[in-house]
Formats: sequence, C-alpha cells, structure tokens
Amino acid sequence: MRSEFESIVEGLSLDESSPTTFLDDLDRLDNAERFIAPIPPRQNLRSTFMSAKKAFARWFNRGDHDDDGAHV
Repeated sequence: MRSEFESIVEGLSLDESSPTTFLDDLDRLDNAERFIAPIPPRQNLRSTFMSAKKAFARWFNRGDHDDDGAHV
C-alpha cells in the first residue's frame, strides 16, 4: 500500500501551476453572460401624473387593514 502511495505522489509536481487564476477567469466572462439593466422609457409629465394617481388610488383602496399584517 505504501509503495502504491509513493508511486502516485512521485508523479505529482507542486511546481505545475496554471498561468491564470480563478479570479482571472472570472474577469474574462463574456459580456453576453452578464446582466444588462433595461432602460425604462421616458414618460411625459401627464403620464407620470396619471401613473402616480393610479398608484395612490390602489394604495388608498387596498381595504380596511387596521393591523400591522402579522398573523399568528
């Protein structure tokens, strides 16, 4: 058993290092694999106001919730 272990270890060399590291490989990721944030379309003043009005109406008409939402 010891001779088998020595023959395996004999074939290994600690001087064999790769020319790149894991961090180098991470830096080289394709741009296709990265997230590109979408650019939302610009809104004019009227559509911004209407959107805010709808959001406020949804919030105001959400129902009668006097509690904090925690349930036991």
